[in-house]
Amino acid sequence: MLSPSEHDDRRAGGAPATKAQAPSELRRTLSARHLTMIAVGGSIGTGLFVASGATIAKAGPGGALLGYVLIGIMVYFLMTSLGELAAAMPVSGSFSTYGARYVEDGFGFALGWNYWYNWAVTVAVDLVAAQLVMAYWFPDVPGFYWSALFLTITFGLNAMSARGFGEAEFWFALIKVVAVLGFVAMGVLMLLGIIRGGEGGGVANWTVGDAPFAGGFAALIGVAMVVGFSFQGTELIGIAAGESKDPARNLPRAVRQVFWRILLFYVMAILVIGLLIPYTDPHLLRNDVEDISVSPFALIFERAGLLGAASVMNAVVLTSVLSAGNSGMYAATRMLYSLARDGKAPRIFGRISRNGVPLWALLATTVVAALCFFTFIFSPNAVYIWLLNTSGMTGFIAWLGIAISHYRFRRGYVKQGHNLADLPYVSPFFPFGPIFAFVLCLIITLGQNYQAFLQDRIDWGGVVATYIGIPLFLLIWLGYRLARGSRFVSYRDMRFPDARARSQYLDSALRGEPAAGEAR
Repeated sequence: MLSPSEHDDRRAGGAPATKAQAPSELRRTLSARHLTMIAVGGSIGTGLFVASGATIAKAGPGGALLGYVLIGIMVYFLMTSLGELAAAMPVSGSFSTYGARYVEDGFGFALGWNYWYNWAVTVAVDLVAAQLVMAYWFPDVPGFYWSALFLTITFGLNAMSARGFGEAEFWFALIKVVAVLGFVAMGVLMLLGIIRGGEGGGVANWTVGDAPFAGGFAALIGVAMVVGFSFQGTELIGIAAGESKDPARNLPRAVRQVFWRILLFYVMAILVIGLLIPYTDPHLLRNDVEDISVSPFALIFERAGLLGAASVMNAVVLTSVLSAGNSGMYAATRMLYSLARDGKAPRIFGRISRNGVPLWALLATTVVAALCFFTFIFSPNAVYIWLLNTSGMTGFIAWLGIAISHYRFRRGYVKQGHNLADLPYVSPFFPFGPIFAFVLCLIITLGQNYQAFLQDRIDWGGVVATYIGIPLFLLIWLGYRLARGSRFVSYRDMRFPDARARSQYLDSALRGEPAAGEAR
């Protein structure tokens, strides 16, 4: 009889693991509604609630809208690529596993550690942001108290079970969805004159000054970078695939909904803001999580006569911050667990608690998240910016890894004579989708601080802070190749799960029954 972990290992293409090698007992407890809301929660955050005004002020309403549309299309293509991979191989290692199997073992190793570091540090960023948000209501309370409280809550939610994380994320995401839908509905009513506050708004705001496109190509690139950060987190459904019920059915469903979420939550929100507030409004120039009253959402709610709009939006932003921290803790923990299970991290991080949680991996992630307590020594603003800069590049590297892995997966799958109809989900945009996503993501990654090279004197400190993630990733990859002698995986040597037997396979895995074979 095989355990669920042994089924996961055999499904991922390796030999059945013994209990001494990989004592893993992750449980498939995340339902379809959890997956859907995890993807929603990952795609709505402070980037929309706070930074969206600054993007309009920088590029004009048309430039900001175009930026969100372009990056939204890129993210949708990435999610269809990830959907094909994750539905075929629903493992908690996700990007690391796919990179190792279909690109090169060292590439998967570097992707895994890059992604763990990305989210572990992002949890610290969110905990510092929580300090800044709470200072709105409690300016005299030391910020690190709030970080300690929220870190304890986040740890507790993740230590309970995957279902505990999923339930918390479901309700966090629901609050954000209601806020955005309420905002869009109110904005439309204001534009139609049904609710006061829309006077002077409308198409006229798209003709003010240099509108609709202000700042030219440079502004559009700047907006694309901000928008890219805003969308990071949508890939969490790939990590959650390893603990989802019936992933072959539920993952494609969640991926298909990404397009409509992007259209409704981002594009519609930006369109409403651009129609109601001229891009020359000085309030939009500010992008400060400390002062939520300058959020375009708060500004429009106030114009509609909603008393306490800033307090309401502050609560929503706090929810977004806690949601991101909760998701980040989950993603980092599962990636570290997966690395340990594959022998790419200390074995202790692959141990599972009685309720199916990789507790040691969770503790290691919590230690890194405790970087938020540097605010006891330094200014919260300084720590926030420092942590944000150190993790900024890593999310884009993960996206690049998804595009490369999917391209090679599909090419190898077809070259070996497998039928695409056997896959639970097939990305409809191959090969254009992953190629487009890779190229655009690479442009954004390399262009994040291109202005520094156009100055008379290059700010090397700023350049290093921005791009340090790229050489670190390459060094980790090269170091692994030199130490292990790994080589690129040829198409003929790739191994694929038997897609035709997947439904029965997953059902039998949950019951502990013998698994079906694997296709070559």
